[in-house]
Amino acid sequence: MTARTHDILAFGSLMTVATFFPPETLKITTVLVSIIGNIVGSLLPDIDQASNRLWDLLPGGNIIGRLLKNLFIAHRTLSHSILGVALVYGLLVWLMPRVLNSAYIDTGIVIVAIMIGYLSHLLADGLTEEGLPLLFPLKIKFGFPPIKKWRMHTGGWWENLVVFPGVIGYIVWFGYNQHDKLIMLIKLIK
Repeated sequence: MTARTHDILAFGSLMTVATFFPPETLKITTVLVSIIGNIVGSLLPDIDQASNRLWDLLPGGNIIGRLLKNLFIAHRTLSHSILGVALVYGLLVWLMPRVLNSAYIDTGIVIVAIMIGYLSHLLADGLTEEGLPLLFPLKIKFGFPPIKKWRMHTGGWWENLVVFPGVIGYIVWFGYNQHDKLIMLIKLIK
């Protein structure tokens, strides 16, 4: 999947989860950091590529990306596995309280938002021809549907003409059908 598809899918996933599992209270700073974190989370599994959009956001990021790329064996290895999910989650649980001021930002909500983005990325990549090495370091790749030829090609016509517009359509449909819950969620923001 392309970065824009990952971004929009992550946002739709975050909106869905937040609607059905709303927090008790919500600060505007938490909302803003969570949305940014969700988008970062949606791009994080591709950290093993020097061309990742995350590297473009950092000064000298492309150089850092090329250096760190050598730590990974190849694209879609550790960062696209169950082990990678556990490591990223553990790192976030350790890092976020040290980086974010808990007086202004609920770090638990931010961690969940990042992980929703991360997991939506993996779900989307599971629909592509390449599949996912969920049991890395084993070389077994999983995908849906199980027959590789039936899966989509990243950046191909199916993604651009069906998946991407379909996710936007879902967000609009969901927003329309769940507007009362979304309004209640917005009222939580202080």
